[in-house]
Order: sequence, then structure tokens, then C-alpha cells
Amino acid sequence: MKTDRRARILATLGPASSTLEQIRALAQAGANVFRLNFSHGSHEDHAGRHRAIRQIERELGRPIGILMDLQGPKLRVGRIAGGKTVLTAGQAFRLDLDPAEGDATRANLPHPEIFAALEDGTDLLLDDGKLRLRVDRHGPDFAETTVMVGGPLSDRKGVNVPGVILPISPLTPKDRADLAFGLSLGVDWVALSFVQRPDDIVEARGLIGDRAWIMAKLEKPAAIEHLDAIVAQADGIMVARGDLGVELPPQRVPVLQQRIVRRARAAGKPVVVATQMLESMIISPVPTRAEASDVATAVYSGADAVMLSAESASGQYPVEAVTIMEHIIREVEADPSWRANLDATHSPAEANIPDAICCALRRVAGLLEPAATVAYTASGFSALRASRERPSTPILALTPQQETARRLALAWGVRPVHFPEQLQESTEMIDRATAAARQAGLAEPGDTLIVIAGLPFGHSGSTNLLHIAQV
Repeated sequence: MKTDRRARILATLGPASSTLEQIRALAQAGANVFRLNFSHGSHEDHAGRHRAIRQIERELGRPIGILMDLQGPKLRVGRIAGGKTVLTAGQAFRLDLDPAEGDATRANLPHPEIFAALEDGTDLLLDDGKLRLRVDRHGPDFAETTVMVGGPLSDRKGVNVPGVILPISPLTPKDRADLAFGLSLGVDWVALSFVQRPDDIVEARGLIGDRAWIMAKLEKPAAIEHLDAIVAQADGIMVARGDLGVELPPQRVPVLQQRIVRRARAAGKPVVVATQMLESMIISPVPTRAEASDVATAVYSGADAVMLSAESASGQYPVEAVTIMEHIIREVEADPSWRANLDATHSPAEANIPDAICCALRRVAGLLEPAATVAYTASGFSALRASRERPSTPILALTPQQETARRLALAWGVRPVHFPEQLQESTEMIDRATAAARQAGLAEPGDTLIVIAGLPFGHSGSTNLLHIAQV
């Protein structure tokens, strides 16, 4: 009998993990989904990694998801004379549209949309928040500021405007070209950066359609003000703590992480906790105890997946990072308080037939302790609604759509299986479910299974059947 962890691992690929052998080792160590970060690397690089993932998927005989992460707008100051200057707290500093090289008194900020959105008293953060400026006076092409926190300022450092919704699309021309390329490869998820409002998801949906699921990266404080609407529009949510932590005080990030996870769980949308989870493993073969606790906290909260960034993309110990993360997840899920916490933070089901079926699934699983739940799903809807309930059983998602199986690789507790047969009768479905559960190592003769599906078959969102079967 195989046990299966419920939380999933999303690993970023990069220079340290680009070969077929390296990617295979990550998958065998426990990675369920791979992230292609389009902020770095060429299209050729990403195409090669995509081909390798698909080859490994065939070798291992299990669906592997691929998430492309779009760079999004990058707001930066211009060039500085000599490449670097130093700002002192209390001094005046001007930002403007003049392309001339900057110095200790001014710098180019080639983003008129920032000036258009400013208000007097607004804070501007430079270089990932290391420098802080307060806007004293501004116009359509300039901002006169006072340096509140000084330090060195180099060429092309980033600019953040916390608490202000900027009139900027999350999709730059580069993103649109990258998106078209990624969709042509056949990625399963698109992570959308710089999301500020639900309309940003609508804009991306117009380009993506149903070719991939959209993950909204919550990295701007403005997005938190529209959290429920963004969750409703997106297919998944990423808590992008690195960028979020630049514009917010660090003590607020853990609270918002829990809030976002709860909202996504309540909506039944996969939620990923990302950034700096095992940061020290970029150069160390073991994480700090604080990092291990950070991963554990995300798992205890019921997050669908935890993500590795530089740890697996450019670190010295990518396989070890995945292995440690896998061990932490299993250790947490073996703790009785993990299940108690999931039950305590469970959100009531919605008043509709699919949720009624899945709510009953959770109750039946708690009473009968079956070996597994089998969900028949074409679109992934049934499996996601079952996953939302966080049942005590693993969820075997049988789908005739290969793209659906790959997308579901990110969902909590779901083990996706692609099978090409088109079912016609419910008896055939029960037979197929028991055979699949045995083949997956989840059930043995005499075990009980819960089977959910929608009749007639093939209609998305029609989950209306719960059947208890004996293997």
C-alpha cells in the first residue's frame, strides 16, 4: 500500500536544473509541477526544459504540471552617472522623465504612469525597499521627494509604489510574446505577475482562453483590497511573499499569507505559498530550523503547494531542497494536529449540488475511512471541489483529458490519472475506479472506495453522483 502526501511541490527550473538528468532527479525526489520563470532565460532554454519534462512524464508514467511565470512590468530608475550614488536621509531628491544620467540630487524615472498615480505624502521604495522616499510635490513628469531612508542607489534599480493602484497592464509586450510562446509549447498554468485588480485576470483570460489555467500572483498590496474578486476570477492563487514583503511591513506578511490561503481554500482554488521557503539551501545542504518551520506552517494551513525558487533553479543543492521539502510535508501530515487544524479551518460548502456531493464525501470519508476517493472529471471541476473539502482520503482523479490531468498535479491531495477511454455506463465507471485504485496502489481487495462523478459524463460542473464501492 502506498501512502501519498497531500501538499504538492512546485520547483523552479534554471541553470542548476536544466538537463534531463537534473529534472528527472527533481521529479523523482518529489516535484509535482515545474515552474519556468520567464524573467530569466531564452525561449530556447524554456523549450528545452519543456521537452525534458514531457519526456520524464512519459518515463515516470504520471502527469507533471508545467507553470510558466510571466515577468510582468518592471519599474526601474534610469542610469546613474558613474553607475552609483548615495542618498542621505533628510536630503531632497527629484525623480523625472529627463533621460539624462542621474546623480545624488535626481534620477530618471521613465514611467509617466507612476507620476500620474502619485499623491503628496506617498512613499516610493527603491532597490527592493532598501531606500524610502516621501513625495512632497509632484506633477505629470516629476516628483520632488525627501529621502526618509538613505543608502546606495545604482543603475536600473527597481521602484515600488505601495498602496497605489498603478494604471498599468500586467502584460507588457514582452509578456505577450512570452505568453504566445508558452501557450504554443503547451504549458498548463500561467502565473500572472503584477495583479492589482480582477480586471487584470479578465485581460489575461482574453488572451489565454481555455488553453491554460491562470494563477494570480498576489505581490501588490492593492490586490489584497480586491482579494475575493481576484480569487473568483483566477484558477489559482500564489502568495508571492518576496514582492509582497517589499511593499508591506514584514510583520504583516504572515497574517496576509494565512488570509489568502483561507480565501483560496474557501473558493476551492489551488493556492501556492512561494518565495524564500528554503532560501539558505541555495548554498547549504540543509535548511535553517526557521525555514523548516516556514514550510510546515504553510502545510498546516492547508496550502495546496509550496514552491522552491532559486533553491532549485540556481542553488547548489536543488535535489536536496526538494527532498527536504518532501520530508517536511510528510512529517507534518503525520501529525494528528494537522488533520485537526484542517477540520477547524474548513469553510462551509456552497448551496449547490456539486458541493453537496463533496460535502457528503468528506463526511462519509470521516466515518468509513475508505482507501481512496475516485473522481471522474473531464474539466477538473469534480476533483477540485473534492480537494476543497480536504477529505481524509487521497483523491484519484481519472480524466480523459491529458491537459486536465497535468493541471490537477498542483491540487491538494489529488493524484491525477489520464485515461483515454470514454465511459458510457455507471457500472463501467465503478469497475474502472476500482481497477485504477488498485493499480495506483491506493486500495486492495476488500477495501472501500468513494466514487464521485457527474452524469451524464462529459458535462463540466455536473457533479451529482456519490457511490460507495467495494474493491
